[in-house]
Amino acid sequence: MYELVVGINIGIFILLALSLNVITGYAGQPSMGHAAFFGIGAYTAAVMTSKLGLSFWLALPVAGIAAGFVGVLLGLISLRVRDDFLAVTTIGVNFVAVAVFHYTPYLGGSFGLEVKKPAFFGAELGNMGFLALIVVLIILVCLLCIKIQGSWLGLALSGIRNNEEAAASLGIDINKFKVIAFTIGTAIAGSTGAVYAHYMGFIYSTDFAFVTSISILSMIVIGGMGTIRGAIAGAVILGLMPEVFRFISDYRMLLYGGLLVLMMRFQPEGLLGENSFLWRLFKGLGSTGDERRAAGHGN
Repeated sequence: MYELVVGINIGIFILLALSLNVITGYAGQPSMGHAAFFGIGAYTAAVMTSKLGLSFWLALPVAGIAAGFVGVLLGLISLRVRDDFLAVTTIGVNFVAVAVFHYTPYLGGSFGLEVKKPAFFGAELGNMGFLALIVVLIILVCLLCIKIQGSWLGLALSGIRNNEEAAASLGIDINKFKVIAFTIGTAIAGSTGAVYAHYMGFIYSTDFAFVTSISILSMIVIGGMGTIRGAIAGAVILGLMPEVFRFISDYRMLLYGGLLVLMMRFQPEGLLGENSFLWRLFKGLGSTGDERRAAGHGN
C-alpha cells in the first residue's frame, strides 16, 4: 500500500513536470508559478463534483480547460514581458491564485475543501484505480509531447527558445506559439490538479503555494529541460527524495535549492538533457555496442 501511494504521488509529479516542460523546456518561457494552474484545476474539479454534484469524468477535462483558459491570459501577458520580468509575473500569479483559494468562503477558505471520491462503474475509485488513471494520462501526455517535438509547433517553439528575433525573421508567429505553449502546459497541469484533488479527498490553498512551483521547476531543471526523459527522471528523483531523506524533511526546500544551484553551475543541461554528461555517456555506450555488433556481422 505504501509503495502504491508513493507511485501515485510520483505519477502526479511526472504529469506536472511534463506540463511545465512544454512551457519552459520547449518554448523557453520562464514560469515560476505553475502550481497556480495545478490549483485552478483542482478547485474547479472539486467544486464541480462536491458542490454541483457532477461527474468526476466530466470535471477532469473541464478542469484542464479552466486552467488552460487562465494560461491563455498568462500567455498574452508573456507577449509584453520577457525573461526575469515574466518569471516575476508568474510568481505573482501564483500568490494571487493562492490568496483567492484561501480567502474565498465558497472554496472552503482557510479550512480547505472536502472532495468526493470518484466512482468507476458504480464502485469508488481506489488507489489502484488512481494509479492506472495516472499511468494512462502520463502515456497520453508523453504521446502529445512526442507529437509536438516532431511537428512544426515543436520547431517553432525550439526557435523561440533559442532566439526569438531569429525565429521572427524566419516568419514564425512568436506571439501565437507562445500562447499555444502556455495553453497546453497549463491545461495539462489543470487536469492533473483534478486527479490530485479527488485522490487526496481534501485540498488546502497551501497545497498549491509557491513552494510547489519551485519543486516542479526543480524537477525539469535537474532531469533536463526540453526532454521527456528529463522531466520524468527529475520527477522520479525529487518524488523519491522526501521518502529516502525523511529524516531531514524540514530542510527539503534547502536541499532543492542547493541541487538547483549545483545543477545550474556544473550541469546546466540537467542529468539527462540533450548535451548532458550522462546522456552523452549513454549514447556513447549505445553507439559502441552498435559498432561492435556491426563489426561482428562484418566478420
